[in-house]
Amino acid sequence: MSLFWRIFALNAVVLGTATALLLWAPVTVSVPVLLTEAVILVAGLGVMLVANAALLRLGLAPLGRLTRLMTTVDLLRPGQRLPAAGGGEVAEVIRSFNAMLERLEQERAASSARALLAQENERRRIAQELHDEIGQTMTAVLLVLKRSADVAPDPLRKELHEAQEFTRDSLDEVRRLVRRLRPGVLDDLGLVSAMTSLTEDFALHTGLRITRRFGTGHGALPALAPETELVLYRVAQESLTNAARHADAREVTVALEHVGDSVVLTVTDDGTGIKVPREGAGIRGMRERALLIAGRLDITPAPGTGTRVRLSTPVSRKQP
Repeated sequence: MSLFWRIFALNAVVLGTATALLLWAPVTVSVPVLLTEAVILVAGLGVMLVANAALLRLGLAPLGRLTRLMTTVDLLRPGQRLPAAGGGEVAEVIRSFNAMLERLEQERAASSARALLAQENERRRIAQELHDEIGQTMTAVLLVLKRSADVAPDPLRKELHEAQEFTRDSLDEVRRLVRRLRPGVLDDLGLVSAMTSLTEDFALHTGLRITRRFGTGHGALPALAPETELVLYRVAQESLTNAARHADAREVTVALEHVGDSVVLTVTDDGTGIKVPREGAGIRGMRERALLIAGRLDITPAPGTGTRVRLSTPVSRKQP
């Protein structure tokens, strides 16, 4: 039934009921109208209006649900749909809206994939330039300083040694930046080794006490597609950065488990915690990465205090 005929039918039911009551009820109207008759007529009008409003609200309820969904839908949380049972314009509008959401989610995932791929390529290029140009230049500077310190007089030798230490510290920082931009160990040794290196690096430079649990759950970690490994690594990296910078955390647990047909990454800290996660650039970036591997990202308060970041993704094995 179309929306027009549905509203018409609802009003017809109300008016028909009122007419039937007037025809068969032992009620007469005097001229002039008596006070009791006026009260009965006004009360009957009120009942008709209330009944009409209730029936219209029932008939237009699907449109109200659709409006609420329109105001809250987020393409980074896919799968939000409304049931569209039956026919008529309302069901057709709901089905069209669901189809539009499906297309928008697919387009968003495709555009995010292109953007993140370009970002990773740019990270790789910058890391390569830092390693090949800045790193090699600073290594040459270290060699020059060493040769100069070997032949310099005592007062100058001490200053040259200090310059060596400053240059060596800067070179270590450049290498650390290169590892964060493009984790070569991820390509060479796999996800577990890369996650181990990441957590050790964070523990060393931030003072966090990090507990690792890799490969527990329902079995050892399966072989994963490269893009899945990269997303898991980046989400862990961003979660550790948030715990160190914003949460005032002292202890963090990083777990990577094979549970059923999924791989689950969980990063739990004991920081200040959150009531509602602030959707900043970091969190939205994690959500976009999760979409690339058909994953589900949940950010919730941890038991007691702190924050828990949980990424669950279906197992996508490496291509033979």
